[in-house]
Amino acid sequence: MQSQFRNRISAGFTLLMFGFMYLPLSVLAFYSFNQAPNSAQWTGFTLSWYIKFFQDSRILSALRDSLLVASLATAIAAVIGTLLAIGLAKYQFFGKKLFQGAAYLPLIIPDIAIAVATLVFLAVIAVPLSLWTIVAAHVVFCLAYIALVVSTRLVNLDPHLEEAALDLGATPMQSLMMVLLPQLMPAIVSGCLLAFVLSMDDFLIASFTAGGGITTLPMEIFSRIRTSVRPDMNALSVVLLVISGGLALLAEGIRYQGEKKRFT
Repeated sequence: MQSQFRNRISAGFTLLMFGFMYLPLSVLAFYSFNQAPNSAQWTGFTLSWYIKFFQDSRILSALRDSLLVASLATAIAAVIGTLLAIGLAKYQFFGKKLFQGAAYLPLIIPDIAIAVATLVFLAVIAVPLSLWTIVAAHVVFCLAYIALVVSTRLVNLDPHLEEAALDLGATPMQSLMMVLLPQLMPAIVSGCLLAFVLSMDDFLIASFTAGGGITTLPMEIFSRIRTSVRPDMNALSVVLLVISGGLALLAEGIRYQGEKKRFT
């Protein structure tokens, strides 16, 4: 009886937590099909809002800026983050623990702190704000996520494979490119997808480091919902949720397949 009671309590608590997390998203999705021009009341079902924001030039321009920023930041962070993880895993040097902690610090620092610190630094070195300053700021936290994902993969790799390649005449670069990187590729792709989603969703850092005429998608959405929540923004949010969730599932699937192949 006590075991059944505990199971019911656990199930009820789980349902409560999932409801707390996903009920607002369900309401958002429901009202994205609302025919009324606002979300105050339900007047009928329509798909027109999903068509409208695809015809909005400002939304498309903001989407283009966000995709460009996320793609560049992820590409740069993939190279630096992978090399960072490999270096921390393979080499011993003075202050390694301190350097490792500093490298992963952006994972726990609040976004507002990173945004303000980046803005002050750019002002001190007199760099004008532009699209590239957003990219540089996004690289900081993206490489931390990629390095963390790659480092978890490195821990479980067999180090003797590289040693065997070197014994067979491969150079260190050939060993890296032909032995180590193929084993790390699932983790690299998974980390890149995660970093891409985080960069696309970022608002605080982008708003502090964006130059004139540069507007990312989260910045555009925020500027439109300050006065009222409109169904077209609901529809856009639903599309972003679906895409972000799909990329997250894809990243997890790639990571799982990589782990599965490693144990077979």
